[in-house]
Amino acid sequence: MAKLSVRPAPAAAPQPATFAAKAPGKGPTMTFPTGGATTRKRKAISFGRPIDAKGQAVFTRQLATLVKAGMPIMRSLEVLSRQEKRPAFKAVIEECADTIRSGGNFSDGLGANPKAFDRLYVNMVKAGEAGGVLQTVLERLAVFTEKAVKIRSKIIAAMVYPAIISMVAGGIMSVLMVWVVPKFQEVFFTMLKGKPLPWLTSVVVGVADAMRKNILMVIAVVAGVCLLFWLFKRSAFGTKVLHWLLLRIPVLGDLFLRAAIARFTRTFGTLLASGVPILQALIITRDTSGNVHIANAINVVHDRVKEGDNVAKPLESTKIFPGMVTSMIEVGEETGALPDMLVRIADNYDEEVDNAVDALTSIIEPIMIVLMAVGVGIIVIAMFLPMVELIKSLSA
Repeated sequence: MAKLSVRPAPAAAPQPATFAAKAPGKGPTMTFPTGGATTRKRKAISFGRPIDAKGQAVFTRQLATLVKAGMPIMRSLEVLSRQEKRPAFKAVIEECADTIRSGGNFSDGLGANPKAFDRLYVNMVKAGEAGGVLQTVLERLAVFTEKAVKIRSKIIAAMVYPAIISMVAGGIMSVLMVWVVPKFQEVFFTMLKGKPLPWLTSVVVGVADAMRKNILMVIAVVAGVCLLFWLFKRSAFGTKVLHWLLLRIPVLGDLFLRAAIARFTRTFGTLLASGVPILQALIITRDTSGNVHIANAINVVHDRVKEGDNVAKPLESTKIFPGMVTSMIEVGEETGALPDMLVRIADNYDEEVDNAVDALTSIIEPIMIVLMAVGVGIIVIAMFLPMVELIKSLSA
């Protein structure tokens, strides 16, 4: 009986083996041992995303470099864990190392942390482990994440600049209309002694007076519009409309379409090159496309490929992808070099997006400055017109 009373503790030790076997497609979080250290790790990463896209790209590049240098994957993770400054992501890396140490695979540890690593990342690593080419897959992942971060940063930079200029211009004009114009209004009424103001001045003074008297209503209307837009964006119909506008809006629509094509081809090509089956690669690409209409087009391709068709013809039938893209994909299928062709298309479109963003930024800068100058200039001119009329009356 004494032996039986002490045996249960060691019997619970092989739990990590159950971790690898239970629900391999899902994150095995619930079957992971519930010891104190592990509980602390899970709490450290349970809120928010433990790492952003840029940090993930840096981690992937460092891991690929260490593995390429001949360091075992578990040892590489231990090295990266020691130098990691973010506690949440440090816990993720340590959990991945613990999974390997317990007999599981690296992909199992990644799958247990979906907030840090998406399905694309996990499935590519899983395919690399199955094919014995994890080093090659990690290098592809490093290139993939770095290019994705670069393109995303370019597009965000192109959108942030006009947004900042608009906010600054709106703030300046609001200050002028709410505080400065009313001061001039008092001076005009005193000096002109009941004479009518010039029409431009009357309009500006009327708008400023309405804003000052109804400032709370203006704030409420702006907040209400923002709330309605947020709710509309979250609805299925609103998402479809906004994603359609992103692809069709003049100038910017072409930029977003090129970025979506680059993302689709690079994701799809990288997955195929890493050994992921084509149907599974299409599903993962669909789920990470970022646009409802692109995802629906990929879904059509998936269903047709499942029935025995190729990729190019159904992709062309969706009328979203340009003919040049579908033609190059068709050539890649005929020559048996589809992954390389897809990556080549992605490189080409990434370069086009870079050039388009640079051109757009160079155009937007002077346009926004001119618009801000025109808005402020109208207010200034409106305030000086009564002074000109007053000078004329005095000289007469």
